[in-house]
Amino acid sequence: MERRDVLRLSAVAGTAGGLTLGRVSFADAAPATGQPDTGGPDEQTRRVTGHLPTGAPDFVYLPVEVPHGVREIAVSYAYDRPTVPEGTAGNACDIGIFDERGTALGGAGFRGWSGGARTEFFLRADDATPGYLPGPVNAGTWHIALGPYTVAPQGLSYNVTITLRYGPQDRTPAPVHPPERARGRGQAWYRGDNHLHSLHSDGKRTPAQIAALARAAGLDFLTTTEHNTTSAHRAWEGLWGDDLLILTGEEVTTRNGHVVAMGTDPGVFIDWRYRARDNAFGKYARAIRRAGGLVIPAHPHATCIGCNWKFGLNEADAVEVWNGPYTPDDEVTLAEWDNTLVAHTRGRADWLPAVGHSDAHRDPDVVGLPQTVVLADDLSRRAVQEGIRAGRVWIAESSKVDLTFTVTGERGEHAGIGARLEVPGTARVTAQLRVSGAPGCTAAFVTDQGRLYAMPLPPSGAGTVTWQTTPDNAAYIRAEVRHPATTAGLPGPMAAMTNPVFLGRRAV
Repeated sequence: MERRDVLRLSAVAGTAGGLTLGRVSFADAAPATGQPDTGGPDEQTRRVTGHLPTGAPDFVYLPVEVPHGVREIAVSYAYDRPTVPEGTAGNACDIGIFDERGTALGGAGFRGWSGGARTEFFLRADDATPGYLPGPVNAGTWHIALGPYTVAPQGLSYNVTITLRYGPQDRTPAPVHPPERARGRGQAWYRGDNHLHSLHSDGKRTPAQIAALARAAGLDFLTTTEHNTTSAHRAWEGLWGDDLLILTGEEVTTRNGHVVAMGTDPGVFIDWRYRARDNAFGKYARAIRRAGGLVIPAHPHATCIGCNWKFGLNEADAVEVWNGPYTPDDEVTLAEWDNTLVAHTRGRADWLPAVGHSDAHRDPDVVGLPQTVVLADDLSRRAVQEGIRAGRVWIAESSKVDLTFTVTGERGEHAGIGARLEVPGTARVTAQLRVSGAPGCTAAFVTDQGRLYAMPLPPSGAGTVTWQTTPDNAAYIRAEVRHPATTAGLPGPMAAMTNPVFLGRRAV
């Protein structure tokens, strides 16, 4: 079957653009009724080829008419990769599938997405390729979704092979999801990594491998966040325990930035098929919150195509300022986040706590580099989320680094990370940072004027640093612990950092 030209343009409401091709029919492929059981289901295959020009829509839908009696759908695809001029993006094309319930944004039809991580997948009632959701293969119009992420000047030629296998369907197993609470230590500082990938999207590790690495990294909790799919939510059975809380989520990967939906209800899918210009993000941010999750823009200044955050921060609950090993991209994000803090001190806006995650995909990516350390009332989904939302958070490169940070007033008033010390503007306050596990590093205090005080830590990496100021001279104080500089013109990579303590009377 040839589909060499655009067959029909459809304005898919609310998406960043959609193209629907001609239907693929299997009407003549169904096996005759009453056929004897030969030990394996009959199957029929169709192959579709086509060409997309530069500037193709973000999503191209290939309708497939699935008749009754289908047990399994299997799909494989390929596309060309012509040579392109230096500095020009070549071809990259993602893939996924929607069932007979349709392709509507946020609808129930979503059945899986593997992006560009796989060239083939299958679905049936009892099983599916990682990234895809097992469930009934019902008759009706299914849609294979192609996502031409980048298209070369020569265009993108593709072929898709669809195979239907016939026979009785097995039972779909009930999903087993992680519990929302682990034993914990009561109110305490808990360490976690809320941005991780397994083989259920573009990662190479199994959930079991990730859980083992999380325990080795000294983590108390983690969040599974695959790109645009929830298939991993049911993949952690037997991997949690009293020592490790596992939360479910998603990395919603749009063409204008990625957002970590942290701690959403198991099985809840958040759509990603929109751009900033579509003015749709607020709707899906609210969907994340309705599902019990936090909205956390991920690596806002990453250099990969489509990774820069274009949706603004008004809908965010926190922001990922440190993603994996500390880089200049993180330095830009940190500066941007720091610039938002003054508005809060003047009562003009809520503030966004800073968090850090590993975004680990495969070896040698380090799970827990960095890790978000949260003061929570217990080790549970809600308590950890409340701690993050309140800003009771600091970030460390590993569990070897520990710190405490407080600010005290002249009369014994005190406030910790994420809190406010309400004292008169002229009152002298003392910031104190205690650090261990950071040899060769320098500790510093940062205010709305910038870095105002820094001191090298002892060779052991353990020490206490104090500094005094007043609310009239500092709207907030936060602490940083950095390694020596490695890039000219930039401060050294981060070893640890805190969210701020705000100073002065609360604006009304």
